[in-house]
Amino acid sequence: MRTGNPTLSDNTFRVEYASTNAMTVGGTVNKTAILLLLVVMTAIWSWKKVMVFGEPGPMIPWMIGSGIAGFILALITIFKKTASPITAPLYALVEGVFLGVLSAMFEIMYPGIVFQAVLLTFGTLLSLLLAYKTGVIKATENFKLGVVAATGGIGLIYLATFILGFFGINIPFIHGSGTFGIAFSVFVVIIAALNLVLDFDFIESGAERGAPRYMEWYAAFGLLVTLIWLYIEILRLLSKLRSR
Repeated sequence: MRTGNPTLSDNTFRVEYASTNAMTVGGTVNKTAILLLLVVMTAIWSWKKVMVFGEPGPMIPWMIGSGIAGFILALITIFKKTASPITAPLYALVEGVFLGVLSAMFEIMYPGIVFQAVLLTFGTLLSLLLAYKTGVIKATENFKLGVVAATGGIGLIYLATFILGFFGINIPFIHGSGTFGIAFSVFVVIIAALNLVLDFDFIESGAERGAPRYMEWYAAFGLLVTLIWLYIEILRLLSKLRSR
């Protein structure tokens, strides 16, 4: 069982559990809905703050701080899964602040872009869920290997971009609004979307194996990470298209 999502590794559900208080798919759906609600609540707050100021400058420290806090909470959740009922909601709250400021920045530059990105993100989620449940898309081993490899490659490119940025070096083309830059963003969006299929399969496997109930929070957290990634990549793609 593989997933490109780093929060849901092969070992997460490797142990067979026997418990009457076990993880269920329905429970994971409910936990995911709670996390999304928390994200929306704090995103609306930080969005409104940016709009009141008329520019994102005063909220940039909040954006940076929430981004760092989200990264720390994600690491804690990954390495201490039993803490996920606490850390996952906290992660959702701080990521909402980050996304609210980020979304407002894009909205100021390209009015209407956030609404489009939200629709495309949840439209993609529902479409892939339907395709997965009807068997149109199956999480075969080759499918998983391909998505995991592509996700790892994208991660390495982004890591290289981050490190090289400290030396004033930019990887050419991929971040621009030219044909190659748009093609790269389309590829990343597709891979991010396909990670949702792996997450669905992973959640089902956990429920079938009777993983403990706290894993519902952990699985919901993993799905939220993928959705946030997908949303940000869709925002980037739309901004490139709008800037042409």
